[in-house]
Amino acid sequence: MKVISDLNQLALVDRSLAAVWHPCTQMKHHESFPLIAITKGKGPWLYDEQGNALLDCISSWWTNLFGHSNPHINQAIINQLKKIEHVMLAGFTHPPVVELSEKLSALTAGNLGHIFYASDGASAVEIALKMSHHYWQLNHKPQKKKFVCLQNGYHGETLGALAVTDVAIFRQAYGSLLQDVFTVSSPDARKAKSGERPEDIAQQAAQELEKLFAAEHEHIAAIIVEPLVQCAGQMAMHSPEYLRLVRALCDRYDIHLIADEIAVGCGRTGTFFACEHAGIWPDFLTLSKGISGGYLPLSLCMTTERIYSAFYSDQTQYGFLHSHSYTGNPLACAAALACLEIFESEKVLEKNQMRSHDLANAFIWAKTDSRIEHLRQQGMILAFDVRTEYLKDASAFPREMFSKSLSEGMLIRPIANTIYVMPPYILSTEECIQMGNSVQYALEKTLA
Repeated sequence: MKVISDLNQLALVDRSLAAVWHPCTQMKHHESFPLIAITKGKGPWLYDEQGNALLDCISSWWTNLFGHSNPHINQAIINQLKKIEHVMLAGFTHPPVVELSEKLSALTAGNLGHIFYASDGASAVEIALKMSHHYWQLNHKPQKKKFVCLQNGYHGETLGALAVTDVAIFRQAYGSLLQDVFTVSSPDARKAKSGERPEDIAQQAAQELEKLFAAEHEHIAAIIVEPLVQCAGQMAMHSPEYLRLVRALCDRYDIHLIADEIAVGCGRTGTFFACEHAGIWPDFLTLSKGISGGYLPLSLCMTTERIYSAFYSDQTQYGFLHSHSYTGNPLACAAALACLEIFESEKVLEKNQMRSHDLANAFIWAKTDSRIEHLRQQGMILAFDVRTEYLKDASAFPREMFSKSLSEGMLIRPIANTIYVMPPYILSTEECIQMGNSVQYALEKTLA
């Protein structure tokens, strides 16, 4: 297996640099750091035109669960392509979307038995927000239209989703376009002082939330949280106790709970849904990313019978007024069904328990490195922070670490001073060890 010995071999000149505007990217940086041209993928590996290999340690932005060019998913899409590639879901239906909906509902034991489809994660969040707002209108409580989000939370970059996203760079750029929301403390376990447990931080955050609910519940429609891990928020992890406490508060004050599981769902935390760790179900649960195995754009919002019934009427204006051209696309649904089949036939959740141990062992070196703090793990997510006093230029660190990791044959994408891995579920023990060693080497080069 060839890995990158010279970054310039991999960083091919992108002939379309002037035409393709890349996401969350300062395009001027690519004058000195050329774009990377990937021509194929196989399993957890990505390859360039020279055959140089990169281990996809972040599942291609947290989407690819079962490896690139997975034979089972490939075949499912091919089979569906021979039948119907797309049909609008308004007034029509098709077997893949029905089967997928039934299977997902069964995974919640029917607690979330109604599913609305979209294409990307932000759209699924928009659906949850709009559905909650509309529900309260239909129930003669139009004043309940404010939303609550967590500090350092991320839920997408469309205007509704961005309003409940607490990331400074986005608020600085687009804050004047966004509705006002309530922002409460994150239960981030890294806040724990000496002698405190993650559960203590969860209780403190919930106490603050309770004060807000007590004062403003008549105006609050819903609270949105990322269960267990605030992924874009530097992989901040919290105790399941927070979810239990929030669920109880929402019940007491008649407020909807939206669980954004776009990044943490589909087995990433150890259970299929992250909320299962707390033994609770939200009023809305959003999925995307891994649901189609990283193959095709697909997102969805699951909800309860109570919510669904409020919209069920002879009057068109009482229906949920939202649509996407590619809602419930048959090819994407076929890919998602193939993923669920892999979960079941290959006992993925059980095997991931062993893989999570491999992941921990691969980064055991980080426990004793004095430059590192807050080593943490939740299932198939592992992260740690580099102490800022060891960074010459904190703003340049993510790009430098990204570059050095490429030279070690690894694709990682640090968030500020946080280094994390979220690999596909098919990594072998040897590949896991290789990943840990290469990240260590890249960090040594970056900090040298």
